Amino acid sequence: MAVKENVNIKSKASEKNNHFKFFKEMKAEVKRITWPSKDDTKKALIAVGVVVLIYLILVGGLDLIFTNLFKFIFNL
Repeated sequence: MAVKENVNIKSKASEKNNHFKFFKEMKAEVKRITWPSKDDTKKALIAVGVVVLIYLILVGGLDLIFTNLFKFIFNL
């Protein structure tokens, strides 16, 4: 019985060490990341905004066209 209890205590301790090891390794990986500069981030943000705006206009325009088309067809 004493052997089984000792094994359980060791496994719980190793689980805690695994969690701490995971976060320690994660912190090391985050430090290795090469983050983009402010200019690169600004350019990417503007590009995404422009694409979203174009998509919004395209989908909104198609919605308006098809809505009016179906109203015209079903009112005949």
